[in-house]
Amino acid sequence: MASERDRTDRPDRTDPADRLDRSDRSESRPLSDRVEELLAHEGPLPIVAAGDPVLRRTAEPFDGQLDPGLLARFVAALRATMHAAPGVGLAAPQVGVGLRIAVIEDPAPVPEEVRLARGRVPQPFRVLVNPAYEAVGPFRDAFFEGCLSVPGWQAVVARHAKVRLRALDERGRAVDEEFSGWPARIVQHETDHLNGTLYLDHAESRSLSSNQAMADRWNDPTPARAARELGFLLPD
Repeated sequence: MASERDRTDRPDRTDPADRLDRSDRSESRPLSDRVEELLAHEGPLPIVAAGDPVLRRTAEPFDGQLDPGLLARFVAALRATMHAAPGVGLAAPQVGVGLRIAVIEDPAPVPEEVRLARGRVPQPFRVLVNPAYEAVGPFRDAFFEGCLSVPGWQAVVARHAKVRLRALDERGRAVDEEFSGWPARIVQHETDHLNGTLYLDHAESRSLSSNQAMADRWNDPTPARAARELGFLLPD
């Protein structure tokens, strides 16, 4: 991160119109070229933060834009980046690639009381291509939730307690599966990314808390105490 002095003493003298033109040219390049460029660098991929337009666009359906070998390499890079963050899900737009691809994996290393309260159970690694979900039943659960693209903050989000997911896997095989509890939350969160939606769009604004506040105050299995003290409602 550059200091304020660095930014003041060394201003960007590039004409704004030229910067915009270069950005447009980058966006118009084939997705395969942009992915190859990303993968040319060693280590985890850079995660895009809130404020970047790619996180607010509807991602393009995957239809062979990446050949099988490049897709496999991209999926492996998404998985490595998710592990390094660390997180339990990562969508392609979060690394600047507007394709409807996401990965999820959750070893669920949580205490028993948290597992019971949140329905958080281990999820194996899986790839979701062109995913879409629909609610199963009327019930909703509300818990604190965070996002790798909104670092340092968490907020309570009410989500469907159970969803039906339809997607393809990385080999083009159909996925039609129901998820409940925390896995359902992960599926909804990552699929929302592909629709240009951040968890903050659904969150109880009064619940917004820094990670430090979460560690100091709200590290309970449920957000009931936070709701009382911060003044927001939870679903019945």
